[in-house]
Order: sequence, then structure tokens, then C-alpha cells
Amino acid sequence: MTDAREGRVLPVTDLSLVVLVGASGSGKSTFARRHFKPTEIISSDFCRGLVSDDENDQSATRDAFDVLHYIAGKRLAAGRRTVVDATSVQPDARRQLVELARRYDVLPIAIVLDVPENVCAERNAARTDRADMPRRVIQRHIRELRRSLRHLEREGFRKVYVLRGVEDVEQATVVTEKRFNDLTHLTGPFDIIGDIHGCSAELESLLDKLGYTDGAHPEGRTAVFVGDLVDRGPDSPGVLRRVMAMVKSGNALCVPGNHENKYGRYLRGRKVQHTHGLAETIEQMAGESEEFAAEVRQFIDGLVSHYVLDGGRLVVCHAGLPERYHGRTSGRVRSHALYGDTTGETDEFGLPVRYPWAEEYRGRAAVVYGHTPVPEATWLNNTICLDTGAVFGGKLTALRWPERELVDVPAERVWYEPARPLRSEAPGGQDGRPLDLADVRGRRVVETRHQGRISIREENAAAALEVMSRFAVDPRLLPYLPPTMAPTATSHVDGYLEHPAEAFAQYAADGVTRVVCEEKHMGSRAVALVCRDAETAHKRFGVDGPTGSLYTRTGRPFLDDDTLTEEILDRVRTAIGEAGLWDHLETDWLLLDAELMPWSLKASGLLRSQYAAVGAASGAVLPGALAALEGAAARGVDVTGLLSRTRERSADAAAFTEAYRRYCWTTDGLDGVRLAPFQILAVQGRSLAGLPHDEQLTLLDRLVEHDGSGLLQTTRRLYVDTGDPESVRAGVDWWLEMTGRGGEGMVVKPVGAVVRDGQGRLVQPGIKCRGREYLRIIYGPEYTRPENLARLRSRFLNHKRSLAIREYALGLEALDRLAEGEPLWRVHEAVFGVLALESEPVDPRL
Repeated sequence: MTDAREGRVLPVTDLSLVVLVGASGSGKSTFARRHFKPTEIISSDFCRGLVSDDENDQSATRDAFDVLHYIAGKRLAAGRRTVVDATSVQPDARRQLVELARRYDVLPIAIVLDVPENVCAERNAARTDRADMPRRVIQRHIRELRRSLRHLEREGFRKVYVLRGVEDVEQATVVTEKRFNDLTHLTGPFDIIGDIHGCSAELESLLDKLGYTDGAHPEGRTAVFVGDLVDRGPDSPGVLRRVMAMVKSGNALCVPGNHENKYGRYLRGRKVQHTHGLAETIEQMAGESEEFAAEVRQFIDGLVSHYVLDGGRLVVCHAGLPERYHGRTSGRVRSHALYGDTTGETDEFGLPVRYPWAEEYRGRAAVVYGHTPVPEATWLNNTICLDTGAVFGGKLTALRWPERELVDVPAERVWYEPARPLRSEAPGGQDGRPLDLADVRGRRVVETRHQGRISIREENAAAALEVMSRFAVDPRLLPYLPPTMAPTATSHVDGYLEHPAEAFAQYAADGVTRVVCEEKHMGSRAVALVCRDAETAHKRFGVDGPTGSLYTRTGRPFLDDDTLTEEILDRVRTAIGEAGLWDHLETDWLLLDAELMPWSLKASGLLRSQYAAVGAASGAVLPGALAALEGAAARGVDVTGLLSRTRERSADAAAFTEAYRRYCWTTDGLDGVRLAPFQILAVQGRSLAGLPHDEQLTLLDRLVEHDGSGLLQTTRRLYVDTGDPESVRAGVDWWLEMTGRGGEGMVVKPVGAVVRDGQGRLVQPGIKCRGREYLRIIYGPEYTRPENLARLRSRFLNHKRSLAIREYALGLEALDRLAEGEPLWRVHEAVFGVLALESEPVDPRL
């Protein structure tokens, strides 16, 4: 308990439940308004008024406190400091508030206003709403308050400040202090080191490998130790001496492990069992000085359960910590940070079975911990265990942050025989549940770096879930879905619905001066994930067997035959190796955006059932009708108008048939199959979505050049300056020539890839401009008739454009998360969002 007269500065933790304790009229409300924000204060009088329209209606007190506790709970759950302005002189009233603080793992703090009875009475008499308050009520409040003063800390209040008299109350100053575990202002870089267990030589080797000299790093990096410095190993004093010196000099941070906690209790004279390596530490410390032992005790006593670092992006603790405990302060939080949670069962070795909290983790902060030894440190749902069993003959491991690089050194020997063999994976590991229905079900809001918050409606999520669960490739091999592409603005050039002049004009208006026109191939959008080998696929994507994937823009396998898929991946993989791109891009896997041809590989059913049916029907009916009409005309019957229209329809049908035939050709296995890559989306550790398209295409030309199988095909392109009429005219002529000989059209893209306009908005990543004849497949054989073109020019493009930008931002987010090594559920949050947006109602012909 702190008597405020010793110093009228009251440190109050930034996340806490502050309970003002004092008789009616002691000045609690005035004190609260003076020292806390209005939104932090919850007054019992105000809550009484909420439920009864009368702040002094004592019959509404029970309901008023129900409201007060509810609001306080909501604030504490949201991580907001909360101040309760009520008398709180009765132990039961305080007990409920302490329980509330414990429920949300925040510090309960009591500030007592012990003001003389006559002052309280005078203040109440001066208030019109309290003028008739009986004196005995104030007397009772003061008696109950003074009986409580000695017991407040035992009731559970972590800090108690007593302000005695009016002067103390008026001169007190409240200062906000951060929680000890809140080091969000420290941004690193950090080197987080796993359980050492007295392996001093291994620690020195690891520090040397990390670049430390005498405990300091020349680049100012900070070491962070996850605890379990002592026990079992050969030199716990040496480890303590090194770590304590680094912490004292500011070169390191340290959180306690359960072994430090137990040894600390021993040093304080508590009765503990000398098991699990404690006996070795006691024996080794027997040779140390009394002064060093005292320093060790002080060091252990000062360790904080966990740290929140790097703006909240990193949490370091000993045994792992669910998100609801991050930055919280309570015995429950400390216990979980030290020991983790168990299922209540024991394994065949008699050891407790750990609850697999990491399998369910969905927090934004990366949690780095130790405690449970594993042979390899691996990421699971943005968590990683760094205890790789150095004392058991494994290795000592560190994680470089924010690089997410692992560095380790082998143990010199087996220093201590483990009670059970090292597990084959971290808790949860291969048997974990990296994806969960709750990750995608219902209305979602996805935070993206390029477009802010993007909403996914519940009905769209349901439609995407149906597709994803029934038809999509293995989600581990589905790290990206390409966005829909907006068509160019409707053209008013005679005879054309789409024309490149509008695309060039749009980009010029957006401030994009240089664009690349890329040929649209007669195929379907395909994404190819190509791993260097099966081992890479297993290590990076967790699959056994496939060496990658080849899927459509809705995530479905492109080919039903897995053998053919693997053959395509192998041909691409060989070309990557021959082109030297594995080494050039410093990667063991590539994610490619491409077109797979012919179109009939994916769309053969659609072509046969719809497009071909139109052509077949026209081919069967129109020639006969045309012959009959021509015969009637020869006999002198006046069928001039009908004959003319039928001839036009016959010509349109022939053009339609010729158009769709260009997209279908016979294939035998992979003979006749072509893959035209046009963008490298991501490689190991990097998203390449922002790499300018001219550099992209140069890399891909190199890839195609080294393909000896005939699978890969170059994407032809032309660069256009949108401010130069001659260059624009050359772009239009290129498109006319290409579509005139039967080509599908082209996609116009900013050369700079991810581009924003003058107002900071994302510019369309690509605008498709389809050829006049290709559009017959989309709009029907007779769409070029003037009356049809006039009707079709009333196209509504805004929704399509909005959809394209939102899906593009989600795709970029998925690539960034993939490159940064974020957990699968985080990558799939964005991937799933793209698929969900695809179910928004929009004209499919666009």
C-alpha cells in the first residue's frame, strides 16, 4: 500500500481497472475528471440514470451495476483502461471488480480518497440532488472504508494508493505508466535465442555466428532469450553471467522460463524438488560467490512473463501465448507464458500432454517461444518453437527478426538424456489444423496494404466456400488467385465495341505515360506453382508427392490427369534450371501467371455445349434456308429482303464458327499444348508483383529461350507512349493487324506494374482489348449489326472496374503474405477473398 503523502505522484498502468474508493462526497468524480479521459470513466450514478432516468434512484442500483460491469468488461476486452467511479467501500462490490479485472487479465488498482466526514457532508449538502442524504450514510461509508484499508492488497489489488485528506487529494498527480511487457517501441532487429539449459559453449558459438562480440552486436541488434537458461547442462552459471551482462548493458532482453522460476523459488528459500536438472544448477552455483547468487536472484525476480515488441508484430515468451493474453498482466498470463497449457493427460513417458494452442492461433503477432523441445524449428500459424534440444544433443537455434531467418549451432554432445525422444515436429506440426472454417465463414473484412479494408459479404463467402471445398486444388498449393480484368471503355469507332484507343486514353488520364501491350493468347488463364524438387514442395508447402500445381483462375486443377500436370511442371522446371533462374532469383520455387493453350483444354465442354451448338445449329439450318430462298427468287418470288437478311445471318454464322475454331485444336498428351508465361508473381522471400513488366518479360524470354520441350511460348509485346500520337497509332495498328489475322486481342498494362494515379488510387493493372471477331464468341454471331452494337454500347463498367481493383489488391496482399512467410490461413484469407468477390453479380460478358 502506498500512502500518497510520501509522494503525490500516482503511477497508473495504461491498461488497468482503476477503482476509486471513497464515501459519498469524497470527491471521486471530480478526481476522475481531473486525471482521466472522460471516455475512461464509468460512473455508477450515470449508469443508475441510464436505467431509471434518476441518478439517485437507489432502487435501480442492482441494474445500474450490471450495466457498469458490462461496459467495463467491453472496454477491458478491447484493451482500454477503465476507471470505476463508485463508492466501492464494501468488500463485495470490490470483489466483483477484482474478478472483472482477472477475467480480462488486467491490473486492478485502488485509489482511496479518505476524506473527513464533515467535508463529505458539506459537499453533499451543497448539491440539490443530495441535500437530504442522511449523515449516517456517510458515517457508514467511512467506517467500511477504514475497515477495508488493511485488506485491499489481499483482496487482489496490485496497487493501492491512499489519499488522506482534502490536501492530498487535490495535490495528487496521476501519471500513466506502460506495462512492463509493452516494448512495442523497440523495433529491433532482434536475434531470438531458444532454450539454452546451461550449454554455455553452444551459446558462445551461436552468438559468434550471429555476429556478436563480447555480448554486443556491431549493427546494434538485440538478443532476446526465451528462458530456460539454467538446469541440466554443464555451465548454468556461465550462461547466467553472459545473459545477465548482456541484459544489463542493454544488448539483450530475457523472459523467464519455468526452470528460472523454479530456481528463483529455491533462492528465496522455498521448498522445491531438486529434479529436472535443478540439482545440477545448485551444485554448479555452489562454487560461485554470495554476491553473484544475489545478483542472480535479483535478475530472476525482475524477469517479465513476456514481451510485446516491434509495434505489436512480435511476442516473445517461454511456453507460447494465445492472442488474448498478449500484453495482459495476471497470474494466469504468467502461468501460461511459463508452462503453457495441458490437456490434463499424460503421455507414455509420464509427461503432461501440451494443449496444441498453436494449431488454433490466428493472431497477427508472431509468437516466438521454446519450452517443448523439437528437432527442427518450423513455423505453424505465425508461431515458432525455438527449443531444438541443445542440452539433449540437438542444436541451439536463433531466429533473426524481422528477417525470419533461422541460425543454429550443433550441440557439443548429449549433456542430459531426455525423458522422451525429441518429437518429429513442433506442437501441432504436420498434424495441425492450419485452416479453419471460422477463417472464411460469414462476413469478412480483409486488411490490405494497397487498398485498405476490403469487405467480403456473407453470401459471397458461402459461394466461394462451396467452390473451394469441392473443386479447388490442395489449399497449400493455392497461394494466389489472379484478379478479374476490366475491359477497355466502350468504343464509338464505327463497327467496334472495343478499341485500344480508349485503353491508351484511360492510362493517359491516370498519368501513366508508358504502357506495354501484351498479346492475348488463345488460351485460358493459368497459375503455375513450380518447385525445384519434391523436397522443396514438402519443406515449403508441406505436401508429399506433387512438385507444384497448375490451376485455373478459380483455383480448380487445370488437368484431370496428375501425371500430365507433373510433366508440364517438370518441363517448366527444366527450363528454369537451364535459364539459370533458380540462382538468379535466389529461390527454390516460382509462382507464374500464364495462359495455357488451347482454350479447349479447359473449355471443351462449354465449347461443345454452347458455342459449337450455336455454330452447328446455324450451319445446319441456314444453308438450307438460303438455298430455298434463292430458289424462290429464281422463280420470280419477291423474297429480296428476307434473302438479304438470311445471307447476312449466314455470313455471321460462318464468322462465328471460324472464330471459335481458332481456340480449339487437337492435342495428344502434351503434344499441341502451349504455356505462355507473362509474369513471375513471387519467389522465395519476395513478391515480384511490383517488378516492372519490361524486366518481367525479359526474364520470361530467357525462360522460353531455354525450353527445349516446345511447351513454352513467348508473349509478344509492344511498348506505347500514351502521350505520343504516333506511338498510340502504332499501338492501334499492331492490334488491328493481330486481330485481323485471327488473334484474340491484347492486354494493355502500365510498364511500372503497381501504379497509382495523381490522387493516390490504384490504377488498373491491366485493361483487356478484345478483337472484333473474338467478341462474336462472347456476344453472339450477329453482334456487329449496327442495331446490336448500338444496344451493346450501353455497358455498365464501373462495377467490373471496382471488382478488378479490389481483387487485384487482395492478390497483391496474398503475394506479400506468401513472400513474408505468413501462415497459410493468412495467405488464404486474401486468396479466398478473391474467389468470394468473383460471385458478385456482374455481366459475365465483360
